[in-house]
Amino acid sequence: MQKTLVTLAVATTLGLGSTAAHAATLDDVKAKDYVQCGVTGGVPGFSAPDANNNWTGLEVDFCRAVASAIFDDADKVRYTPLTSQERFAALSAGEIDILSRTTTWTMSRDTDLGIIFAGTMYYDGQGFMVREADGIESALDLSGAAICIESGTTTELNAADYFETNGMEFTPVVFTDQDEVVKAFEDGRCDVYTTDSSALAAERSKLANPDDYVILPEIISKEPLGPAVRQGDDQWFYINRWTYYALLEAEELGVTQANVDEMLGSDNPAIKRLLGVEGEFGAPIGLPNDWAYRIIKNVGNYGEIFDRHVGPDTEIGLERGLNALWTDGGIQYAMPIR
Repeated sequence: MQKTLVTLAVATTLGLGSTAAHAATLDDVKAKDYVQCGVTGGVPGFSAPDANNNWTGLEVDFCRAVASAIFDDADKVRYTPLTSQERFAALSAGEIDILSRTTTWTMSRDTDLGIIFAGTMYYDGQGFMVREADGIESALDLSGAAICIESGTTTELNAADYFETNGMEFTPVVFTDQDEVVKAFEDGRCDVYTTDSSALAAERSKLANPDDYVILPEIISKEPLGPAVRQGDDQWFYINRWTYYALLEAEELGVTQANVDEMLGSDNPAIKRLLGVEGEFGAPIGLPNDWAYRIIKNVGNYGEIFDRHVGPDTEIGLERGLNALWTDGGIQYAMPIR
């Protein structure tokens, strides 16, 4: 009970849970002619600006997919970099329309903060990175280590659980921004850097000498990372959730950015429904019937997005793993459009 009261007090302070004032997000988005997307301050592969200040990444492409469904234009997105501490209040206050920022889907976030998750764009888990020169080969060798952690994240609690469970001690060195965490680790202010394993791979790729650092094999938590929207606007939630499913369904059916026009002539009933050739699946969510066609034409399917930003041929070099389709041994699974 005490925890609930404290949570409610925090939510009230942050303005969280006040969803009624934002009940027609699609109308607001159409009126301003763009989607406002909350992103990280810069995590390569997920959301980061390039040399021309164009935002790219797997999570950026989710917002571009939503914009495509609405406007048939993936570029009608503006980006708001947010820290871990700022992200939920920004969404609740209506400063952004979608939070697509390496955010773990947890029960408390889904039920206490006035937000709701639309899907899981990346199934992740927390890991540890150390210096190769230290000769550490396992997280079980980290007892007594000083560990750099970003505050306001699930990584703090996960690390505490892991060390307590294994009878080990550690000294947390906490920062409010991920860039500060990485710099502190690089400067030797701590022995270990811990966060989601995908982020470790992304940050390692940016270090001056990536080969001087090793990501340990243990994954100590489940971190399903996905986009979230405000509660209280079912239409906007459905647009986001079915955008996610359409990305997956397209990959399952072999519909790609390159062949989507050809696929308009397919005899496959599932492809016809996905692309709006058959059935009426746009009107219930307030969109044209070719909303999914627009997504695939402008952004591609889930597999294309994954390979483009974080896949084996990128500097980050992540395998699909759990993020493979269910038909390929993973757990990505689209609800049917019918």
